[in-house]
Amino acid sequence: MKVLIYGLVTGIFFGFFLQKGRVLRYDKQLGALRLIDMTIVKFMLSTVLVGMVGVYILKDLGLVTLSVKPTNLAANIIGGLIFGAGWGLLGYCPGTSAGAFGEGRWDSLWGILGMLVGAAIFAEVYPTLKTSILTWGTFGNITLPQVLGVNHWAIVPIFLVGALVLFWWFEKKGL
Repeated sequence: MKVLIYGLVTGIFFGFFLQKGRVLRYDKQLGALRLIDMTIVKFMLSTVLVGMVGVYILKDLGLVTLSVKPTNLAANIIGGLIFGAGWGLLGYCPGTSAGAFGEGRWDSLWGILGMLVGAAIFAEVYPTLKTSILTWGTFGNITLPQVLGVNHWAIVPIFLVGALVLFWWFEKKGL
């Protein structure tokens, strides 16, 4: 129960920051898809970086155990293409679709319905996928530090510096 409350609280904060960062706006979504407004990219990359540092700190303190899902290239590529097509057609990604609906934008309801239908279809075809597509390009439960054979703290600063350089370049270009 405690974990569910933490999830609810962090979800509320995440939704608040989505709204305050103006990434729920259709023009921001379209700008990201057209590569002319990197607000969403900066927001999500910041989220990933904070999460990466936070998760590894919690892991090192022994407060969490990582449960790494298997790397599966076919599933990631196909899922990414479906995700991208849905985002391109609707103009909202799943998280921003729910946030936009919370702001009263009824057009985002199509995205929410699409997610539900997609999840239902996936659940129905999963037994077939499990023995076919989900076996293609499987590399097991690996992480980048494991692949490189280094401590995770050797990788994290590289990503942080790379992101800061990317943010600087976006700002320089007015993106």
